[in-house]
Amino acid sequence: MTIVSTERPPVAAIAALGLTQIIGYGTLYYSFSILAPDMARSFDWSAEWVFGALSAALLIGGLAAPLMGTWIDRFGAGRIMTAGSAIAAAALVACAFAPGKIAFVAALIAIETASNLVQYGAAFALLVQIRPRVAQRSITYLTLIAGFASTIFWPITTALHEQMSWQNVYLIFAALNLAVCLPIHAWLSRGVSETRKREAGQAAKHVEPGLQPSMRRPAFVLMVTGFALESFVNAALLVHMVPVMSALGLGAMAVVVGTLFGPSQVLSRLINMIFGERLSQVMLAIICAVLLPTALVILIATAPSVPGALVFAVVFGLGSGLNSIVYGTLPLALFGSDGYGRRQGQIMSVRLVVSSMAPFALAFLMGNLGVSWSLSIAASLSTVAVAAFFAIMRLTSPVARPETVPHPREA
Repeated sequence: MTIVSTERPPVAAIAALGLTQIIGYGTLYYSFSILAPDMARSFDWSAEWVFGALSAALLIGGLAAPLMGTWIDRFGAGRIMTAGSAIAAAALVACAFAPGKIAFVAALIAIETASNLVQYGAAFALLVQIRPRVAQRSITYLTLIAGFASTIFWPITTALHEQMSWQNVYLIFAALNLAVCLPIHAWLSRGVSETRKREAGQAAKHVEPGLQPSMRRPAFVLMVTGFALESFVNAALLVHMVPVMSALGLGAMAVVVGTLFGPSQVLSRLINMIFGERLSQVMLAIICAVLLPTALVILIATAPSVPGALVFAVVFGLGSGLNSIVYGTLPLALFGSDGYGRRQGQIMSVRLVVSSMAPFALAFLMGNLGVSWSLSIAASLSTVAVAAFFAIMRLTSPVARPETVPHPREA
């Protein structure tokens, strides 16, 4: 179901959140892979152990996500994101000054837990709380801006690290979260609070569920299953892109695939922004899910063909880019805006837990079954996700909605 409204998306809020998402993902996630080798040397660890610590941190952060989603509903996403920026800054500082391995891992857990408070899950909820009836478009615009996080922060992190230690880089990133993100989130929080005060006593504006009550529980289970399988495939392939390409005789193509992957993500979001406004969110989820196994089948069938690898990179990037939109918009379309933060926390929890285990699982499969069979299993899992979203489509049916008169809000 697509939500149509005469309201306009809150442009100022989207632009401001786009900046904080670029900083949030860039400092708390994308920078890690560049700094990890130096981190390993600092603590006399192997790189595998450092990435293992990251996996553990992601797992614990995922387990904490449902509670944080409940906080978002109770206290407001703006307040939670404001506190999250402060916690993220403190966690980065703690990591930089960690005297040993235990303190480093504890700080890393704090960083990944804070990520839940400031990244997509919380940002989507904030857009829903600001203007729920145009939140689907707002989420699409936000993901288009935030899609440049890796493009911006990989070179920034590399340039900084050439001049200073990873500890000093983290201190600079802590300052960015504190000096840039925190004031923006506080400003957005005040704006939402003032809007709610102005609307006190008026008919509440919210998005009604697109499912009958009896269909919501099975639809939620199917949706989370589909998202989990997609997260598994995305996380596993992105971590093991170089080994996969090498095993297929395409080792030199790993860099090219990485170059095409990011722009393809942004391209998919741009196409959806321009042409997808009237597209059902369930159909968008199906298209997204179909692209992932299609990309894998192309890679398996054409390897070691270079053109085949390039097509794989584009198709895989398109699917991954749409996925970031769908996991924000589909829950809103199916279940409405009430309790959106709690549901996002539950979805994020499953995604993070699965993502934390996916790299190890794919490495185990490749070591025991070979790369072609492992990719075939990943493609099969993606196909199950397609079936899950088709099942959701069968559950959808029109729901009578009360007439609401939209009132413009200030960003």
